Amino acid sequence: MRRWYDADLDRQPLEKRIIAVFGYGAQGRAQARNLRDAGLQVRVALRQGSASRARAEADGLTVLDPDTAAEQADIAVLLVPDTAQPRLYEDVLARHLKPGAALLFAHGYAIHHGHLRARDDLDVIMVAPLGIGEQVRATFEKGAGVPALVAVHQDGSGQAWPLVLAYAGAGGHGRAGVMETTFAEETETDLFAEQAVLVGGLSELIRAAFDTLVEAGYQPEVAYFCCLHEVKLIADMIHERGIAGMRESISEVADLGAVQQGPRIIGAASREAMRKALAEVRSGEFDRQLQREQAAGFPTLKAHRHQAKDDLIETVGKRLRDRMPWMRASDDEEGGHGA
Repeated sequence: MRRWYDADLDRQPLEKRIIAVFGYGAQGRAQARNLRDAGLQVRVALRQGSASRARAEADGLTVLDPDTAAEQADIAVLLVPDTAQPRLYEDVLARHLKPGAALLFAHGYAIHHGHLRARDDLDVIMVAPLGIGEQVRATFEKGAGVPALVAVHQDGSGQAWPLVLAYAGAGGHGRAGVMETTFAEETETDLFAEQAVLVGGLSELIRAAFDTLVEAGYQPEVAYFCCLHEVKLIADMIHERGIAGMRESISEVADLGAVQQGPRIIGAASREAMRKALAEVRSGEFDRQLQREQAAGFPTLKAHRHQAKDDLIETVGKRLRDRMPWMRASDDEEGGHGA
């Protein structure tokens, strides 16, 4: 695996090029502002009537309609949801992008699964920040950055690698490290991590532990703080020190309990379930499930989200968080990849 840091990343390939960012959610807003602050020519592509137009203009960015932005763009950065990217390409980018322009992604899903097939003359490249949009922006403003994965899927111009590395450097990722990958590797590892740990696994582990305590007669408020609230404290330690460093920082009582019970709870059955989840990602089965769900209007997802709001852990948690207003997520941040 090749790695690059700031000193290795020449931004010259981006000089005089116009970068059009499509989408202004968490990643779009962060990346557009970082690139602007790096001295580059940035445009934000948003439809008339988009709720994000006023925010982008207030941030001091030039906002254009998608067709005009595509016509001007040397690099089109697709930061709309993965499921919306193929339609955006077919309706706008395929017709309006100039010959030899670049399509830049923050996630390889649409390309890897063949939902978007770019013209042969275009560069198809990826800079995937290993952090959410809020982190991408906050670390950049501090003079730091989050790591990123980079890849070239199609080198239509013959200059795709200098371009992708320049973009990664301008976004501040070279301060933490830029690593080479492929669209397939980034997509499959990202989906698996979301399902097994970051969203699926962690959420279910928290819910199961909370339910176990409440069913045993403990107060829901106490169970909430023990099983959910304190997750951030441990996650921060793991993020800063690694798993071994975290365990050296906690008490012997906590660590011995972890040694005895951790492998029992996340045991052979859990590991086999993880292997099955990865197999479904790699085979394309998860993609097929997603396509069926999207075609039907995401009924399973909508029903699950609606039900989750009524769960005891959510109602208790909302009441407790309302008493701690400093913990509320910023209303300015929107969802998006990165997970």
